[in-house]
Amino acid sequence: MHTLYIYDHCPYCVKARMIFGLKNVPVQLKVLLNDDEATPHSMISKKMVPILAKEDGTFLPESMDIIRTIDALDGKPIVTSSPGNSKLDPWYAKSRQMVYQLCMPRWVQAPLEEFATQEARAYFIAKKEAMIGSFQQHLANSPELIRLADELLKELDVLIDSLEFVHGELSEDDIHLFAVLRSLSIVKGITYPQNVEKYRQHLSQISGVPLLDGLAI
Repeated sequence: MHTLYIYDHCPYCVKARMIFGLKNVPVQLKVLLNDDEATPHSMISKKMVPILAKEDGTFLPESMDIIRTIDALDGKPIVTSSPGNSKLDPWYAKSRQMVYQLCMPRWVQAPLEEFATQEARAYFIAKKEAMIGSFQQHLANSPELIRLADELLKELDVLIDSLEFVHGELSEDDIHLFAVLRSLSIVKGITYPQNVEKYRQHLSQISGVPLLDGLAI
């Protein structure tokens, strides 16, 4: 059986996890502590996840490479490439900073395995505050950030072509978009428009990757 090394919160890990559910391929998930640098270094000589430990003993990083590898195992790939200049690209660009500012301060407060120790939490906070600024400041700004999230989700609602897949058939855009929506599920108080709500629930169900609504902060 394949083993996938992940962090539960990590959107890139969410992407890699999805293909195993979508293709009904058994996988063992192993969650690393966020400050564990030795384990990934021993496999791929750098600290990053996801990492797929293949049945032949080799290791494969990079979420999209993992997806394409697992998707092709049976010779019947189901995930189509995203169209060039995807209509979602501007939405991703507008939403990225908001997602980071809302989600990062909440992930580290949630009971996720990668943050099971004080050292792991401190490691994450130090790394990510250097990237996006004070977690406490972003938490204090939650009302404005949630208002922005609600606005952007209304924009997204009209971009979804079907309630199953954003372009009507399963594509890489569904992988990318679900990872964003799963990230936002850690945020309490966000309002999901009807199409977006049905879409995120559908993708969660068929991929086997649960949303974090029950842990929302």
